[in-house]
Amino acid sequence: MGRIRKILVSQPEPENNKSPYFDLASKHNLKIDFRPFIHVEGVSAKDFRQEKIDLGAHTAVIFTSKTAIDHYFRMAEETRTHIPETMKYFCISESTAYYLQKYIVYRKRKIFFGKGMINDLIEVMLKHRDEVFLLPLSAAHKEEIPVLLKKNNFNFTKAILYRTECSDLSDLADVNYDILVFYSPSGIKSLFQNFPDFKQNETKIASFGAKTAKAVHEAGLRLDIMAPQPMAPSMTMALENFIIEFNKNNGKG
Repeated sequence: MGRIRKILVSQPEPENNKSPYFDLASKHNLKIDFRPFIHVEGVSAKDFRQEKIDLGAHTAVIFTSKTAIDHYFRMAEETRTHIPETMKYFCISESTAYYLQKYIVYRKRKIFFGKGMINDLIEVMLKHRDEVFLLPLSAAHKEEIPVLLKKNNFNFTKAILYRTECSDLSDLADVNYDILVFYSPSGIKSLFQNFPDFKQNETKIASFGAKTAKAVHEAGLRLDIMAPQPMAPSMTMALENFIIEFNKNNGKG
């Protein structure tokens, strides 16, 4: 195979020029391309109305991601629902909470946030258990959150506002990469939806997170690089460790 030269990362290109991927490319003379294998599509207002959920009938909203925020306010606009200033917002993390500034005057609203874990947020919400909560979600979501809300007897409604779809990658059919990098099981699904006859051969597969690694194995692929690990907490560190070792063993080609 010779040395590692070309890597495809199944995510959007970083907006920040300080991304460690650019440092990795420069340091090891690599060509690193970015291409989202999946994309988010909003549920239409017509389909949402069929669910008979009234956004305005809730006194609080639970946000687990910035995407959920985007689609909540999109749906409010498309259904012409007025969001009162008294609405309370409960966010999974501080960064998610600050994202609300895109849509509301932050300092004038009642905004609460956890430390990145749903259990932290539940602790905050317990002080407001009389609220009628709305939980905006993707069609494919973790049941952990609704289960915890039920367990704690919160009055809440699940609202499916968006879904994750496989992107069209047909233009990559004749493009070969030494390493494919995946961050979610959906990326693996997209790979085979676009290329049902995909054969790994000498291509190296890198995955981030246990669920993505599981999806790689279940798809019958060989997992060559995995993050996070104790010596490589980030994907770029895992890639660098692998590339140094691989190029040393295979010559500089």
